[in-house]
Amino acid sequence: MVRVKRGNVARKRRKKVLKIAKGYVGSHSKLFRAANQQVMKALKYAYRHRRERKREFRRLWITRINAAARTEGLAYSRLIDGLTKARVGLNRKMLAQMAILDPQAFSQVTTIAKNSL
Repeated sequence: MVRVKRGNVARKRRKKVLKIAKGYVGSHSKLFRAANQQVMKALKYAYRHRRERKREFRRLWITRINAAARTEGLAYSRLIDGLTKARVGLNRKMLAQMAILDPQAFSQVTTIAKNSL
């Protein structure tokens, strides 16, 4: 039977995991088994939170738009309804940016929404 020499495959794999685990506290960055568990958990969290981040930003934009719209005397849902009826193609990110950085333009948008209701 032919002898199988694994060479440095296992060492490379372990070094790769320990490199990812650099900065973890205690044995989580020193010992392979503990580091491997932490790295797997961290990668799982990273995957999940990449999707959650999009939801959180949308919630933030909606909160900001709602606050700015209420100063103009309009609720968020009425503002969005008015904009869709007026066929204004501004997304929530841009509306939130306008509400913070350019309140005059945002008030013009709210008047457009009010007129279309």
